[in-house]
Amino acid sequence: MQVDVYKIDGTLSGEQVELDSTIFEIEPNDHVIYMAVRSIQANQRQGTHKVKTRSEVSGGGRKPFKQKKTGRARAGTTRSPLWVGGGSIFGPMPHDYVVKLPVKVRKLARKSALSYKAKDGAVKVVEDFQFDEVKTKKMSTILKALSIDKQKTLLLTKTTDGTLLKSGRNIPKLQVREADKASTFEILKNQVLLIQKSAVDVLQKSLKN
Repeated sequence: MQVDVYKIDGTLSGEQVELDSTIFEIEPNDHVIYMAVRSIQANQRQGTHKVKTRSEVSGGGRKPFKQKKTGRARAGTTRSPLWVGGGSIFGPMPHDYVVKLPVKVRKLARKSALSYKAKDGAVKVVEDFQFDEVKTKKMSTILKALSIDKQKTLLLTKTTDGTLLKSGRNIPKLQVREADKASTFEILKNQVLLIQKSAVDVLQKSLKN
């Protein structure tokens, strides 16, 4: 699959790059995408929710009233879950929400997401560009020139570029990621996939079996 390479001023450079058909033109597997997104979102959960049980609530060390002849049900502590101010029973406790998936399944999910984007014509390749200093305005100008400033965009770079990252982080509809680090969820939630020319090979190599 051949796609045109754009200049940062929005014009065509006259070059084309080859997108691997085994990555960008496969039959998407919706169930694998579902599993990958579920795994990503589950792994982001902290799992720090916690309630106190009757053994952890302060107080309740004294028997509230005598055992017999009060006409009330017997009670050994005011911190029973049955009493106001008592501990909780079967409440949430800290635990791990991590959902692990095989590497091949994660790769297939990313390939499926990329194939959907390619099928929708939402993949754009742009020439490599870097900034000497952090400039949000420069990044906005490039997005506007490419006519994608109104769409949620995922920019994939070859390596970590702190200047580009900082230049784009104040643009609400832009996310900057390394090509081999972008997740299935990030690819799907953005409307346009903008890939720097040198990042195409990095992305494709990361998805080879």
